[in-house]
Amino acid sequence: MLLSKEDINRIEKKGFHKKYFVKINNGYAQLKNYNGYCAFYNLDEHRCRIYLDKPSGCGVYPVILDEDVGIIVDDICPEKATITSEEKENKGKTVLKLIKIIDTEADIRR
Repeated sequence: MLLSKEDINRIEKKGFHKKYFVKINNGYAQLKNYNGYCAFYNLDEHRCRIYLDKPSGCGVYPVILDEDVGIIVDDICPEKATITSEEKENKGKTVLKLIKIIDTEADIRR
């Protein structure tokens, strides 16, 4: 999951250090995983520990951008069938806005 600077600041204000949940991949800030799970996924309770302050991308998931196809519903999500075409369209617009923000913020040496 890509992170915006706003996402990172919001989560840090909850008391989490950036080193715990952010990794940089090709100049982009990404949410860290531990043992295949999001840094904030509580395995015992099967829920997000920062749900109210979750990254923006988590709020639109499972709607994602496939660079080869466009806006899609992530096939690996068990809730994929619950996404209506209207919800996909609306969340897709948000995904594109988030990507523009994140691309602008990324530290890419071109």
